[in-house]
Amino acid sequence: MTPTVLRGTALALASAALAVLPAVPAQADALRAQQWALQAVHAQQAWHTTKGEGVTVAVLDTGVDANHPDLEGQVEPERDLVGFGAGPGDPSWARHGTGMASIIAGHGHGAGRQDGVLGLAPEARILPVRVILEDNDSERERARTEKAGALADGIRWAADHGADVINMSLGDDSESAHPEPREDAAIQYALGKGIPVVASAGNGGEKGNRVSYPAAYPGVITATAVTHLGGRARFSTRHWYATVSAPGNDIIMADPEDDYLSGWGTSPAAAFVSGAIALIRSAHPDLSPAQIRRLLTSTAQDSPEGGRDDDYGAGLIDPAAALRAAADLRPTPQKPSPAAFADRYFGPGPTADDTADTATPWLPWTAGAAGLALLAAAAVLWRNRPHPHGNRPR
Repeated sequence: MTPTVLRGTALALASAALAVLPAVPAQADALRAQQWALQAVHAQQAWHTTKGEGVTVAVLDTGVDANHPDLEGQVEPERDLVGFGAGPGDPSWARHGTGMASIIAGHGHGAGRQDGVLGLAPEARILPVRVILEDNDSERERARTEKAGALADGIRWAADHGADVINMSLGDDSESAHPEPREDAAIQYALGKGIPVVASAGNGGEKGNRVSYPAAYPGVITATAVTHLGGRARFSTRHWYATVSAPGNDIIMADPEDDYLSGWGTSPAAAFVSGAIALIRSAHPDLSPAQIRRLLTSTAQDSPEGGRDDDYGAGLIDPAAALRAAADLRPTPQKPSPAAFADRYFGPGPTADDTADTATPWLPWTAGAAGLALLAAAAVLWRNRPHPHGNRPR
């Protein structure tokens, strides 16, 4: 039978489109042989240091199947901020979220856990927060209108309930996409508590390449997608907010009901970045989000000319190299939450025409010149003032 590819549709606060197809039979050698991404990011080398133990990754998504054998025992009780839509057993339930959770923390199953899917941080825990519905859920449109604030609420809830990393393999890159103050503030709240926040760059590389949110909010670590050949995936959105790249094509992941999928998107790329951060936080729990961001960018593989570009950010993540570099770091005190950018930051991004931010202000110089003129005039008046005895000072 020829596999059928199902393409997701873009919508506000929905998962970045994820194509899925029936995986090959769930045999250990068949599945593991297809997990090219783990080799690409040097997972085995990183696992000599840590596999993510002690770290909880919040997956803000469509829900997670905690009973999947590759995730069993790793998933915390779910927080559902939608409250309706598909449930367990329905074909449109928790497919996307389960896949992302398995990329982050799948641990396989069976004797020696040789079967199934391995995540990048297989000993991390997953905190599922249901903030969106699957693209094919019959209640999707209702969720868009009635639960528009679920993402912002989910970020804050995760930050207050034990998340060490927040993964958002989702976004809005529609024509009407725009920054939401509540979401921006929620992200700054999480960052202020020392929690790195990750998002997918968007899948609009061939469909308008529009700005995607939450990827474009300040402080977010944003992932673009690469293929197994190391090139940019054609669907991957290209913008100034790209931080790093990660595998995002032909990615094997868990599916509810003990099944597996092969998919693409910047969604799995973001999940790999969150897995890499989970490894770093496991070994170095006191590093700030800013330090972790610098570790990812300074140790990235295949760094573009000039250090970064909109296609790859700083390059392909290398958690093994980041862990080595982190050994020489001292934690920096967590600074207050950064102020949100003004609205004009969103849209085309900083350009060479933004001279207002770099031009020398005229007011201080004008005021200074006026002050000097007044001083000079005062000096002349002082010298020419009438002397008590009719004489001028010599």
